[in-house]
Amino acid sequence: MFKRLLTTAALATALPLQAAPAVDQQWALMATRMFPFVASVKAGAGQPSAALASVLDARRKRIDACSLAPKCLFLAATWTDAEMDAVAAAVPPSANRPALADDGIRAQVVRELRGLNAVLQTYGFGTQARYPMIDGPVEQTGGADFKALVADAIWLADAGKNDPAVRLDPSLALAIALVDASERHDAVAFEPLDAAHNAAPFALARTLDWKRYRYSAIIIPGVGPENPTISLSARGKLHLQLAARRFAQGDVAFIITSGAAVHPKGSHFVEAVEMRKALVERYGIPAERIVIEPYARHTTTNLRNATRRLHAMGAPLDKPTLIVANADQSRYITSPEFAARNPAELGYDPGTVGTRLSPYEVEFTPSLRSLRVDPWDPLDP
Repeated sequence: MFKRLLTTAALATALPLQAAPAVDQQWALMATRMFPFVASVKAGAGQPSAALASVLDARRKRIDACSLAPKCLFLAATWTDAEMDAVAAAVPPSANRPALADDGIRAQVVRELRGLNAVLQTYGFGTQARYPMIDGPVEQTGGADFKALVADAIWLADAGKNDPAVRLDPSLALAIALVDASERHDAVAFEPLDAAHNAAPFALARTLDWKRYRYSAIIIPGVGPENPTISLSARGKLHLQLAARRFAQGDVAFIITSGAAVHPKGSHFVEAVEMRKALVERYGIPAERIVIEPYARHTTTNLRNATRRLHAMGAPLDKPTLIVANADQSRYITSPEFAARNPAELGYDPGTVGTRLSPYEVEFTPSLRSLRVDPWDPLDP
């Protein structure tokens, strides 16, 4: 009996006086990917500034006053311009990565928090997404199932509000819980992308003499099928045939396959992955020459995200790339409509669309602006 008491006492002294909060690794990853600068505020040493603390306290009070009632809660959690300014002023100087905030910290923070507001609108209020055929919640908005999904997400957010990744403000937990409830983990599905999935081409890039190549990469945009049982559409296979033929000329360093699981909505086939597989198995292209970019869901983000991979691998961004696509998509990329779409949807041009060399080939010179967060589509950051 005495021995048992000693053992119990020893165990008691070994236990921490206060258990650490449970950490959801996926939520932490999503917060960092979707809201990188905002997340850095909670990660900074010390307490928030007095100005930010006052703003956050006022926000918590108005959010708590809603008692989890959905409409009240989403309105209360929405960020105002003045509140965004208070967060921007509190971002640690160490977080000022010029590549991400080339137009200033405030602009970056505003993009992130506008993206958070967009999540509340789309996944909370049920406002139609810009591209409803591929984006938005898993349930049809307006119906009983959607309302039940939102209610469950609110409970999930409330239970996880003290998670260190989202502790700064309840809106972070709310936005991520809404996305999580719909299984929209698009933003983190392949992390760590470059260390795991692109390790071989990135290792090769570090040894490469880029001056030997006319183009740093061929960018192949996805063009998904509408049938969920088909992994690559006929046009997607055309893209691969054209790209393989062009790559064989030897003046291009890498191929970047770009495209997420997009068409149809809910598809499990990731275009970038399926394209790489076909390039290796059908055309014998070495896997270390192929970089996957599995997040883009639009032509705009095909170019933006391909630029991000080039920047991450150390490619010179002043060297042009070559977009290889079917004649219709190639023509569209060089059209005034596409030129207008980039600033409208991304807030900037991801680079310079150059000469259309053939019905299937367009030159594209990337820009560091592509590293900015998209303010309207935080699932494709």
